[in-house]
Amino acid sequence: MSHTVGIRQAQKQKTRQALLDAALHLLEEQSLSSLGLREVTRAVGVAPTAFYRHFPSTADLGVALVEEALGSLHPMIRTTVSTAGDSRQRIDRAIELIARHVAAYPAHVRFIARERHGGVQPVREAIRDQLARFAEEVRTELAEDPVSTDWNDDDLLMLAHLYVDQMLSTASLFLETLDAPEEERIRAADLARRQLRLISIGRRHWHD
Repeated sequence: MSHTVGIRQAQKQKTRQALLDAALHLLEEQSLSSLGLREVTRAVGVAPTAFYRHFPSTADLGVALVEEALGSLHPMIRTTVSTAGDSRQRIDRAIELIARHVAAYPAHVRFIARERHGGVQPVREAIRDQLARFAEEVRTELAEDPVSTDWNDDDLLMLAHLYVDQMLSTASLFLETLDAPEEERIRAADLARRQLRLISIGRRHWHD
């Protein structure tokens, strides 16, 4: 009996993931607010009623995509602002990690970039909540850095949000140049480095 239940659970999870994958593919060309569940189920090859066994609505599917796209990024976000290395090394590490992630998961990055200010409120809120978590984690890392001595929590959180916003901007920039000539990608990476360096310089002189 338990074996049968296990098989059913595995099949249910497989179908759920297939719905997520199909939706993500369809969202390459449209926003979530225009996505129909029949489009998604047709792409997977299941009946429209099967959709509701996994998601109450397309908004809930979108929230699940947010978790899939951003939930696994917490270790990477912390790594980009860790105290290991000097400022230049940290910036280079951040740029490399972001570029690698965009190249590996362009559809996820495009989805977040579009839906962060999109028309589906639960998805906007899910993205906002994930980014707030990122900022809290970044603040914790920044507080361990000697440069942050005498910084209060509010200023550290403000700085953390700056870093998180810049990482998102950098990811969007890399996405736009993903298929561009190499020299254009190099210029994009150089711009991202200079922007992060500007934040770093401002940080060192904040109390001046």
